[in-house]
Amino acid sequence: MARLNLHHLRLFRAVALDSTLTGAARRLNLSQSALSTQIKALEAALGHDLFTRQGRGLVLTEAGRIALDHAEAIFRHAEDLTATLRETGDGARRALRVGAQATLSRNFQIQFVRPLIGRADVEIVLRSGSQRELLRQLEALALDVVLTNLAPPRDAASPWLVHRLDEQPVSLIGSPDRTWPKERPLAEILGAEPLILPTPDTAIRPGFDALTARLEVTPMIAAEADDMAMLRLLARADTGLAVIPPIVVRDELASGRLVEVARLEGIFETFLAVTLARRFPNPLLAEVLPAARQP
Repeated sequence: MARLNLHHLRLFRAVALDSTLTGAARRLNLSQSALSTQIKALEAALGHDLFTRQGRGLVLTEAGRIALDHAEAIFRHAEDLTATLRETGDGARRALRVGAQATLSRNFQIQFVRPLIGRADVEIVLRSGSQRELLRQLEALALDVVLTNLAPPRDAASPWLVHRLDEQPVSLIGSPDRTWPKERPLAEILGAEPLILPTPDTAIRPGFDALTARLEVTPMIAAEADDMAMLRLLARADTGLAVIPPIVVRDELASGRLVEVARLEGIFETFLAVTLARRFPNPLLAEVLPAARQP
């Protein structure tokens, strides 16, 4: 049996992810002909075609899909081992790479990494983005953990470990001028005041829509945003009452700049940490995950 060339396997992986020889060759700084030759050498070693041509692109064959699964596992374990051994040397500074869904509360992100803040032996790397992109980086070992309020879909083949950290209530938050008269029924508030809402694709919005339907209220929407920081700014600008977890505006509530007008019973935002099932997990996760979990 021909010996498997890991260099050829790495080139195959690049072509499979790009779906074109041209794009992969450009990123690898190789000529297209040289890349094609090495892919053919891998196919010869494995005894199967790995791609079929479809239009201008390349599509994996069944053998190609199997090869890609094994290639991803091989390089994931290699990178995992390298990163772990590099970070466990005497006196080495360790890094925790945290990805956070772009719309997630900044206060919650800081709360998560707080046990590591100020430590001379630790570097905290925070990145934000879409959940899809962050999970891709997590699987590629570019991140150690992803913070989100949306559980990723899982099946028997999913590599994700989902840790439930906290559940925060959701309230109507606004300026003190919008709290009069006192003790108004919730349905009256929702029907009379302009509202600042999370967009329909966020985790909170379906629960809010169900609440207004149950109360037979048609809300007057002043603004929508998918970003908690923007909802906070709109509330501070007195655009209306914001549907938002109080943790997002903790400082404003403490100072009296904003007030909690009403608690929206039955609506919560759940905070999750997603990690990868790894043979060598980052040891810093053992310090932050238990501290972030609420009883």
